[in-house]
Amino acid sequence: MARQRSKSDLPTKICPVCGLSFTWRKKWANCWDDVKYCSERCRRRKSQAQTDE
Repeated sequence: MARQRSKSDLPTKICPVCGLSFTWRKKWANCWDDVKYCSERCRRRKSQAQTDE
């Protein structure tokens, strides 16, 4: 059986809306390159982040 990776070994990204870092999740395994937002709430608020810049 394979050893588990520690959470600190997983890749992370910064959410452009809230600015918090979020960690890779198994459900994002096939689409990690496309993931931009940490949550559905931030994905819905993406227009606010673009107008603030």
